[in-house]
Amino acid sequence: MADKNGSGNHISPGEERLNRGISIVRGNPLFSRLGGYIQMLNKKNMGKDAARVYGDGIIYLNKDALLTPEQWAYTIAHCRLHLAFGHFDAERMPGYEKVLQNGASEWVVSCNKAVWNLACDLYVDKFLRDIKFGSSTCENPEKPVPGSLTDERKIYQYLMESGHGLEGVMDMQGLEHPKVYDAKRNQKNEFMVKFAYALAYSVSSVVREAGGRGGENAAAHTRPERAAQWFISHYPLLGGLAAGFRIVEDYSYCYQEEISVAAVDVTAGKIYVNPAAGLDDEELKFVLAHEFLHAGLMHHERCAGRDAYLWNVACDFVINGWLCEMEIGKMPDRGLYDGALKDVSAEELYDRMVKDLRKFSKLDTFRGYGKGDVIAGKGGGSFSGSQTASLDDFYKSALQNGLEYHISGGRGYLPSGLIEEIRALSMPPIPWDVQLGNWFDEFFAPPAKCRTYARPSRRQGSTPDIPRPSYVPAGIMEYSRTFGVVIDTSGSMDKRLLGYALGAVASYAEAKEVPYARVVFCDAAAYDAGYLAPEEIAGRVQVKGRGGTVLQPGVDLLEGAKDFPENGPILIITDGWIEDHIRIRREHAFLVPRARRLPFAPRGRVFYFEE
Repeated sequence: MADKNGSGNHISPGEERLNRGISIVRGNPLFSRLGGYIQMLNKKNMGKDAARVYGDGIIYLNKDALLTPEQWAYTIAHCRLHLAFGHFDAERMPGYEKVLQNGASEWVVSCNKAVWNLACDLYVDKFLRDIKFGSSTCENPEKPVPGSLTDERKIYQYLMESGHGLEGVMDMQGLEHPKVYDAKRNQKNEFMVKFAYALAYSVSSVVREAGGRGGENAAAHTRPERAAQWFISHYPLLGGLAAGFRIVEDYSYCYQEEISVAAVDVTAGKIYVNPAAGLDDEELKFVLAHEFLHAGLMHHERCAGRDAYLWNVACDFVINGWLCEMEIGKMPDRGLYDGALKDVSAEELYDRMVKDLRKFSKLDTFRGYGKGDVIAGKGGGSFSGSQTASLDDFYKSALQNGLEYHISGGRGYLPSGLIEEIRALSMPPIPWDVQLGNWFDEFFAPPAKCRTYARPSRRQGSTPDIPRPSYVPAGIMEYSRTFGVVIDTSGSMDKRLLGYALGAVASYAEAKEVPYARVVFCDAAAYDAGYLAPEEIAGRVQVKGRGGTVLQPGVDLLEGAKDFPENGPILIITDGWIEDHIRIRREHAFLVPRARRLPFAPRGRVFYFEE
């Protein structure tokens, strides 16, 4: 049968029942918030088993199993409760003890895995029957246990003594490698933590609905909102930002979007806080201040073509350093901090990180492993308090006004680096073409002039008896006042942007009275175009190769050319898709589209051009 969307994808009746069962679980206030990652397989992979659950949280479901939607909901909840009750944890399993092995003491588990699985199944089944969720796949167990046994260990002991369950079917996989957590390193079972919060939230939601206080405002005055209110009342630097954000404490959303602690959606003006993160009041203040500064300092805009995750990590180090200096709240254990990075900007730190991707690509942000806690959706939002001000304008003005209030009121210490970044937000950026012109000024000062009697001055006519010299440019070698241009002509280079950049280079060269420039086109190989006048660069250059991007041959050609001056600078125009690091021994600069970034830390200047 075709799916309801009419896309032509055929869904079997069994898979349709499974999807309906998953929908039942998602609609439950308790089981929708528990951990576990569902993956569907068929009977070829699963055999007769309907479900299997592993200690790392993966739950495999047999979509060909003949279960009703209610039975599927029951089965999924059953597997998730195995994780939530810690049934894979070594310390909860019978026979967990320290023994001497190979001359060293080690903790081992010596229990019957099949019997332990059955004991846990009976315990979970009782829990689900008591709360009347779903429909059990085994309404009349063949080997019941006394109702007084309400603990998995006691049930296990009873089964071992009675001989029950020795040949049972196991849905818990991997019990031969139970989970061991080191309390000294603050390790804990995250599934059990999520269950505690999910149980509390499911009970509170029922109470709110019974009291007629459900709906969107039901979670008002939560701990994160009270922490945000503290900034409005006591910390003017971030108070304006705090007033403009909506704090959302939604476990289901955080689970769906993989937000471990918190994340900020700068487009929607929301900060998401995961209630299962277990933050205390001081840690909440730190995390909220962290997210406020991400938005206020425009980190989503300043990324500008960099790797978003690495840029996020660099900003996290800088922000956390400032917050620790200002003693705002308490940094959670997973916060990124390095005291040696004091006074290092996010841009500089990012350039360092690019050189060691293996180290920095494994760090956690407050959102989680491999994900940035700054979420920037498509399109610009607008601040709810103004119909004309964009969110970006609001973030800037709120932080700048907060700085003035903070300083004028003497409300506490602020790091100099933070003050500089906030004040820089109010300064309009210098256009890239002006920056390029300043770079030309460094190498091509106006030519010196000298007096000569070989060419009479124009004033000679007024005093024919008095010889007057004229001023003419000093004699210079034709190719000494020149520079090199290495142009990326690979297939990824946009012709329109390339022409725009070349036009700007040509106009500045002509304005600085540079007679010729040595031009080299480069993709997979170098093509020497020789010396060209500025007007030829702008209008009559025919771009050659369109292969890959390897610019080192073009640089080597210029640096090895005998007719190119030793002090001649090199300007490299590229789109940033470069296959390897470029080694340049002389003065140089890069001209790169603003939407891109170089894949290495450049030693020369970088100008990001745009139309």
